[in-house]
Amino acid sequence: MNLTLPPGGILLGLGCDVIEVERVRGVLDRQGERFLQRVFTDEERAYCFDRKFPHRHLAARFAAKEAVSKAFTTGIGAELGWKSVSIYHGARNEPLVRLDEQGRALLAQVGATHLHVSLSHTDTLAMAVAALMRQPPA
Repeated sequence: MNLTLPPGGILLGLGCDVIEVERVRGVLDRQGERFLQRVFTDEERAYCFDRKFPHRHLAARFAAKEAVSKAFTTGIGAELGWKSVSIYHGARNEPLVRLDEQGRALLAQVGATHLHVSLSHTDTLAMAVAALMRQPPA
């Protein structure tokens, strides 16, 4: 197998978040579709609800959005919205980040060229780490 790692570079920002899966389940039970529509993209919802335990996957994506916002040092708000960050999967099922126009503008503003993310979850906890990177000069 020819294994190629994603591009490295200069670390510009790092963010981490952890959340209890039950917290996400509780918000979903209370707010239902309103919560899903506000926080998750169609692609994320389709992926999560195609899994045996969707709440774990929703929680991991929630944590990823928070981790990305922390890497940018903006938090979720005016500069970066919930759906500005969408998690999808690459060829080896690795988590990747898709940014909307607002997110791509912020990426350029901070001088980053790419974003790495790592997700993990158990029955009770989900966590994510995000790293903003810039390609080094050639």
